[in-house]
Amino acid sequence: MATTYHRAPWPLGAITALTLSTLAGLYSTSAHANPAATDTAAQGDEIAHTVKDGDTLEGLAKAYLTDPRQWPLLQARNKVANPRRLQPGSIVWIPVRLQPAESATVEFVHGAVTAQARAGDAPAPVAKGGKLDEGTALQVGPDGFVAVRLADGTVVRVQAQSDLQLRQLRRRGRAGSVQSVLEMRSGALESTVPPSPEAFRRMEIRTPLAVTSVRGTRFSVEMAESGQTTASVLNGSVAVQSRSNNEASQGAATAPTSLLTPGQGLAVATDGTVGAPRALLAAPDTSGVPATLGDASLLAINIPALPGAARYVAQVAQDADFTQVLRHGSFATGQLRWKALDDGRYYLSVRAVDDAGIAGVPAVQPIVIKTRPIAPLHQQPAPGAVVATGSGELQCTQVPGVRWYRVQVAIEAEFRAPVKDEQRLSECRLSLASLPAGAYFWRMASLLEMPDGQGDQGPFAPAQAFTVADRPPTLSAQSLQAQDGDTTVRLHWPAQPGQRFRLQLASASDEAFDKVTLDTQLDSPSWTASNLPAGDYLVRIQVLDPSGLQGDFSPPRKIRVGSGISTGSGLPVSTSSGQPVGRP
Repeated sequence: MATTYHRAPWPLGAITALTLSTLAGLYSTSAHANPAATDTAAQGDEIAHTVKDGDTLEGLAKAYLTDPRQWPLLQARNKVANPRRLQPGSIVWIPVRLQPAESATVEFVHGAVTAQARAGDAPAPVAKGGKLDEGTALQVGPDGFVAVRLADGTVVRVQAQSDLQLRQLRRRGRAGSVQSVLEMRSGALESTVPPSPEAFRRMEIRTPLAVTSVRGTRFSVEMAESGQTTASVLNGSVAVQSRSNNEASQGAATAPTSLLTPGQGLAVATDGTVGAPRALLAAPDTSGVPATLGDASLLAINIPALPGAARYVAQVAQDADFTQVLRHGSFATGQLRWKALDDGRYYLSVRAVDDAGIAGVPAVQPIVIKTRPIAPLHQQPAPGAVVATGSGELQCTQVPGVRWYRVQVAIEAEFRAPVKDEQRLSECRLSLASLPAGAYFWRMASLLEMPDGQGDQGPFAPAQAFTVADRPPTLSAQSLQAQDGDTTVRLHWPAQPGQRFRLQLASASDEAFDKVTLDTQLDSPSWTASNLPAGDYLVRIQVLDPSGLQGDFSPPRKIRVGSGISTGSGLPVSTSSGQPVGRP
């Protein structure tokens, strides 16, 4: 039984298209013998069956349609005089709409994704496990993602800001091969089509400029705002043929065909010109991405520039197959920025995009996000400050709800061999009295107490440098003066280049920040305040990234403001209960 496919004319005239098909027999022998049939096969809303000896309309209805008793419909379509005597070599057209209907299943959904079952219906939110019928249009929002499984096991991963219609979901007869046609009006998708022995299985993805017909491969299709369509193949070999060239060559020699092998891609220009196959850009270098990320304000990942890359597309998913994508974005540089994610294990995928808009080979690696409990902020000494030997202390903010603090001091920034490592401090402070003169780094982390008494440690704050130096000779008693100056609070925290910050201050009892004492924006990751009344305060910080993203406010940290009365070494004077001493 020889079969090709035929597409009814586009309502708005001829549209240039590109056909991608696997080399492993997507079409029958007669389709390969007829180049015009091969082109229409990739476009079709009808199936062209080449009649063989013994074929009858009843037999064709049984093979292609739901019920053999539907043969009169084929007779009416093809104007056949005798349904039991068909001319061998002639064509019988099988309307796809007469084939048994299938549906798709929503595997995963994140963010704003709606489905419109029929034109004129109100779009409805998509839910995991929901069924999608033929004709359903999916709209994916700016932060959305949806993975759809077709009846043959194909998984289609629809990216943010995409508009996709499930144009055809049919089956060839009651138990035959699945026939799926998806029409993408904007956006991008990735698809994994499982291998199948069925010779007539059909899987197409159409854009206004291109049609990709694929079997047993992993590929992606992206449609730019200009209408340009790009395709890249990671697994499986595909044949590429321009529809405009094919239409011009009907009845003549076979139209030129380009072959895409694994690791190749091409672009279809807005005038329908098919670019030459080119090698995909190599996977970006993600070896410098930390295995554990601890920034609670933004999900920030930096990768080095890759030669030939015009931009980068990246995703973060809950699974290694990227059917559960939570973050997706296109970035002009290797500075990848998203809103923060909850603590957990994820997978990162980064692809470099070349000057033709073709996405390259992905770099995929697991990552762990661990931001809770948040790290304290450095309070004193200031970055790079000098502390006198035999005195002084490291001090950082408190974190409400935390049981202990861990403070480390090392002579190198990697902390391979800390010289101090206090793991269960009840306050975030560490005396430096025993530390000899030298250059050091310090960092700290918060710990929650688990039900079994063990500690659950959050991420370390980035290391900060300081120096311990010997004091100069002691001044004479006559030169000593009491220090009774203004109160000053200094905070420092880590930041990415170009970031700004919003800082709010409230009393220690105002955990909801209902009555904010201070609300200010800062151009650098530090804050200094003078003349604050003595007492305890809560401070929280919001990151304003140059990308336009705004992080959530950080959980509050607790700071203590002294009275301005200090010891000779510059430390605030407190009562026996730990409260700052006020001025008389």
